[in-house]
Order: sequence, then structure tokens, then C-alpha cells
Amino acid sequence: MKMKKPFIGTTAFFIVLLTMPLGHAAVILIEKGLGLENVYYAAVLLGCLGTGLLLAGMNTTNALIATLLGMFGALFVWGGWIEFAFSYYANRTGVQPLMQNGEIITKAEYLIMPSSLGFFAVIMLYYLFGVRSGCRFFLWLQRTLKIDKMIELAKSSRNTAMVTFMEFIVLLWGFYMMLLLAYDQNFAGDRHPVTYFIAFGSALWSFILFVKLIKISQLAYAIRYAIPTVIIFWNFVEILGRWNVFTEVWIEPSNYLLEIVLMVIVLLVLTVTVLFSEKNVQQEASQ
Repeated sequence: MKMKKPFIGTTAFFIVLLTMPLGHAAVILIEKGLGLENVYYAAVLLGCLGTGLLLAGMNTTNALIATLLGMFGALFVWGGWIEFAFSYYANRTGVQPLMQNGEIITKAEYLIMPSSLGFFAVIMLYYLFGVRSGCRFFLWLQRTLKIDKMIELAKSSRNTAMVTFMEFIVLLWGFYMMLLLAYDQNFAGDRHPVTYFIAFGSALWSFILFVKLIKISQLAYAIRYAIPTVIIFWNFVEILGRWNVFTEVWIEPSNYLLEIVLMVIVLLVLTVTVLFSEKNVQQEASQ
């Protein structure tokens, strides 16, 4: 079955959207299932698995498969190497989680994550002044700052898997820090007007991106476009969860196994559907 607009963009959106809660749930299940003695060994292996997926994606000529492998590779590397690295040093140095009314509202590892702001800024400088990345936001900034003609186009072809991998991690990292800084009472606070602006601004921004997303007719490009659309939308979801508007089932996955299993099934079904659709498109093109 060949997928058409707007189902291509809608399906891409939900594939990426489901990776967000399932990524959270996977990290928590690993923490609780293995305990502190073994969890970091598993985290290293999870990151290695993500790297393996990235390398596999870099060596395929199929853009859709490369995109999916790059995205899932980024998800595993983020959950395995990045989140657990912050968790390890938070536990090792005795950083305590932020509590409110006897409940954890910010885990210890997230309290130290904003310390990586300088590293993030360096990466942003590279993407802004060092390369024509293809990201529309950076291309717009480069045109606005009139530096686009100073930057030569990369001579080597852009690798789809690596582009997807970096896009996922950098966006997730950047918006995580934005939320954490907004939650910080020293800067704003989770009920501050700035946080309200981020929440509803993200909802509006993601809606505009979604309208553009459903007009895309190529599956691989739709999934890559869905990544910023979903991550920006997830700011809204995260803040609503912070305000206790709904129950975040992915934070306590062991108590909501049915919901988690259903999300996994839907993700698998959607992923298989787009792969078969792409296969049909290739078969039609070869005839």
C-alpha cells in the first residue's frame, strides 16, 4: 500500500512522538530493573547499540532506513550514554533531587544537565558559523546575519543517518536545558510567565510545523521534519506534566505496563507500515 499526503506526515509525527515517552520509560525501567550496581554497564551497552544503529544507517543507501536508524540510534545514545552519565555523576557527587510536597519534581541528573550549556553553545557556534547544515532555522539565521555567503557548501554529501542522529540529540539537549532553566527558581520557575510562554509558544510553533509536515510526500524527509515538530511539541507536554495536568505514565512505567505495551505495539505497527509503503514505492519506480 502506497501512503499519500496527509497520512505520510501524520504517521511520521506519531512515530517520532511515541519515541519520547517510550525513551523515558525505557530509562526508568533499566534503572529500577538492574539497580545502581549494574545499570551503568547496561547504559554503556545501550549507547554502543545506538552507535551500531548509526553506523548501519550510514552504510545504507535507503534514505528511510537511514533516517530511522539514525533516529533510534540517537535515542539509544541519549538514553544510554548521556542521561546515565549525568545520573552517574549526580549519584557519585551526592546531588539530591528537587522535592516538592514530598515528591521528586526534578531528578538529580537533570539538575546538573544545565552545566553543559557551554558545550551546547560551542556546537551552536559551529552550526551557525561553520557549516551550511541544511536546517531551515540555521539557514534563516545565516541569511539574516548576512553570513551565508561566507560559508562554503560542504563538498561531501550529507549522510542522512548522521544528520538525523545529530538533529535528534542536539534538539533534545537544547530544549531540555531550556525547560530546566525555566523551571529554576533562580531564573524563572515552573509557574512563571516565561514558562507559560514556552509552553503555549511551543504548542503554537509545533502546530505550524505540523501543518507543513502533512504536506510532505516523502517518508524519509517527513520523519526528519517530524523530529523538531515533536520535540518542540514535547515542551508543551513536559510542562503540562510539571503542572500535574495529567498523569505521565512513562515516569512510572511499571504501574502502567498496559499503556506502555500498547505504545510499543503502535510504534512497531507504524514503523512496519512506513517500511512496507516505501518498499512498494521502490517497486513501482523500478517497473
